[in-house]
Amino acid sequence: MKKRTGKPQKRLLAFAVMLLGILLCSGCLKEENLKEKAEMLLDHVPETVSSEPEEVQRLREQEVAASDGEHLEYYFRQLSQEEQRTYREILEGTKNWETDIYLSTADSDGIDRAYHAMMLDHPELFWIRNRELTYKTIYDTYTVFQPGYTGTPEEAQSVQAQMESAYQEVAQAASGQDVYNQARIVYEYVINHVEYQAGENDQSLAGAFGDGKAVCAGYAAAVQYLLERLGAECIYVSGDAEGTEEGHAWNIVNMDGMYYYVDATNGDQPEFMEGNAEQMSQETILYDYLCPFPWEYEVSYQNDGEFSVPSCTSVDENFYVRNGSCFTGYDWDQVYGFACSILDGGNSLIRFKYTDEEGYQQAKSALLDQGQVEEIAQYYMNINGLGQVQYYYGFMDNLKTIYLKF
Repeated sequence: MKKRTGKPQKRLLAFAVMLLGILLCSGCLKEENLKEKAEMLLDHVPETVSSEPEEVQRLREQEVAASDGEHLEYYFRQLSQEEQRTYREILEGTKNWETDIYLSTADSDGIDRAYHAMMLDHPELFWIRNRELTYKTIYDTYTVFQPGYTGTPEEAQSVQAQMESAYQEVAQAASGQDVYNQARIVYEYVINHVEYQAGENDQSLAGAFGDGKAVCAGYAAAVQYLLERLGAECIYVSGDAEGTEEGHAWNIVNMDGMYYYVDATNGDQPEFMEGNAEQMSQETILYDYLCPFPWEYEVSYQNDGEFSVPSCTSVDENFYVRNGSCFTGYDWDQVYGFACSILDGGNSLIRFKYTDEEGYQQAKSALLDQGQVEEIAQYYMNINGLGQVQYYYGFMDNLKTIYLKF
């Protein structure tokens, strides 16, 4: 729409002054009342000529809250002041399922940026469609924003009840735990309760908690929602996957002042092991993507760059480092001793990681090509009184991890 120049207001102002002059000359207005009457008339000029709806004028008078008091809102803090105002205006409207949301800006790019930041910060607003499906009617100084919603408020209440049930279950298990174990419990819960499958709600909590089916966006939203409810700093990250045009979503979690990647989607790969992995139940959870080595993870996944994210540099909370199953350089006695200790503990799944490519490749060759895995299998049969055993194996070359399952 063509920008207005403000000339109508100037013309009305000139008319007001001329009217006062006529009244004064005709004797209808005493000179001592001129100033008072002029101020009264001019006070009404902006209201008379304003092209903005009253809703927009009220929005301009409101202060912009620094926080909603419930969520981390990591991306909100990266916005300009005007974008933060837009963020709050959209947030309030979408919470109330408003179809037409008035915004006190006409900056289309700023609206997109604020809306995307709000989507990343607020997974609980699962009824909002992706921003590609929004509509904006932009006027000179304001916008009418139409986000579009999926489902109905009544249907949303059903999903919210399932979200609350999931949180209560996780909160009970995570009570008294440090952030790493909170993240581990959430990681396991999401993997065990969500199936990777495309569908109508696969990008949101409606898919993850309502349908039990989602893709990476739904997994990451579920992890963010649950960890934030537990009080942890958890950031949703939207990015790119190496070697494909498809995007990916994961999380970054603050653990004792250091940031770590958490990717529940990649942790859910029941087909990973050679053999019938469906029989392995929870043991098919891949902990490789719970605090992976950042330089290894970043080979495959990168932030899309629209917003900045914290740098991940530490390996202290890596699953294998924490559990003493991370090795440097291949040593058969070390591997055999570790495997026997796992089997002695009643477990039948052995997994370990290498920090170096050379050690990893030597271990793969020794176990399979040279048949050293047979010695581990023989030990398993001896302690369990078996005459034979079937085993499965798996390798994650990008993270240098080895799995053996008896």
